[in-house]
Amino acid sequence: MPPVAPLMRTICALVAYDGADFRGFQYQANAPSVQGVLEQALDRICPWRGRVSGAGRTDAGVHANGQVIMVQVLWAHDMAALQRAWNAHLPDSTSVRCVREAPAGFHPRFSAISRTYRYTVQWHCPPTGFSAPRFSPLTGRFALFETRSLDVAAMNQAAELFVGVHDFATFGYATQGESTERRVMTATWQENISSLPALDGFPGRQLVFTITANAFLRQMVRKVVGVLLAVGRGDVTLEAAKEALDARDRSYATPPVAPQGLVLERVTYPSELDRWIHAKSLD
Repeated sequence: MPPVAPLMRTICALVAYDGADFRGFQYQANAPSVQGVLEQALDRICPWRGRVSGAGRTDAGVHANGQVIMVQVLWAHDMAALQRAWNAHLPDSTSVRCVREAPAGFHPRFSAISRTYRYTVQWHCPPTGFSAPRFSPLTGRFALFETRSLDVAAMNQAAELFVGVHDFATFGYATQGESTERRVMTATWQENISSLPALDGFPGRQLVFTITANAFLRQMVRKVVGVLLAVGRGDVTLEAAKEALDARDRSYATPPVAPQGLVLERVTYPSELDRWIHAKSLD
């Protein structure tokens, strides 16, 4: 049987990455990027054209569990073989979770109907009489370490202010000419018990903020988390948080929290397309 001729195929893939050592998703000539390592690995296995495009351009230090990407490749074998070959040439920080041929008209960004991010806070209040440690060695790469008292109920009350359609100009940056209006479907804090072992008295108490919206402005999630934590600490009132949202003015915003706690968890598409993209995606 003659060998199968390679075809130029448009493929999409689910990608997970530890963003701590990347300067963001988008390619940069003089700094490591997710787009860069994905393209460098493709260089080792097959011809390809265009660029690897993603559903979202995560910032420096931000992670992903469900980034969706698309690229055109010249490939003669099945998609499972492409996944294996691609992963074989990627650094340990990056993994292609599944690969599929993209349907006509698909685009990872413009076909999406919502994105879900989560932000993790490692919360440790030291016992009375003990000073707070400055760092959590087992979680510092993937969570914000917080040692001050927090009112989680107040943080959830404040999170409800952001649900719905709002102008988020206070909390993020838009590209030139882009609207700053976004629709937030859910925004909630939950307390989880970490499965990580304790170290030096760290009990593994975690607070996880999950937010889903049709799209996000640059730094929007980190600035929203910043004001919600300020409410939890008692530094900002609920009224002041609402005033900041209504002001549509970045001077009202609290500083963004550190990026390491943020993960792009999932990108959602219309129902049939979403089932196709996410089927068997947990391998």
